[in-house]
Amino acid sequence: MRIMRIDKFLKNSRLIKRRTVAKEACDQGRVYINDKLAKAGSEVQVGDIIHIEFGNSSISCKVLNLIESQKKEDAEKMYEII
Repeated sequence: MRIMRIDKFLKNSRLIKRRTVAKEACDQGRVYINDKLAKAGSEVQVGDIIHIEFGNSSISCKVLNLIESQKKEDAEKMYEII
């Protein structure tokens, strides 16, 4: 079973543009994995539900794939909005 750090997943999937911003979001308590508060080093795996709060909006998505590459085409295959 493959796993990936949440900050890296958010960057590679392009849900958040930079890894430092993803880390800050985790540190500020705005990222949840399966309804549990996530730290930047928390690990995600296929099937997990990620919830991110951005200021006055939020997004929830399901992890479909963990891809190391950072190509735009691959990013879209990593999650689905729910």
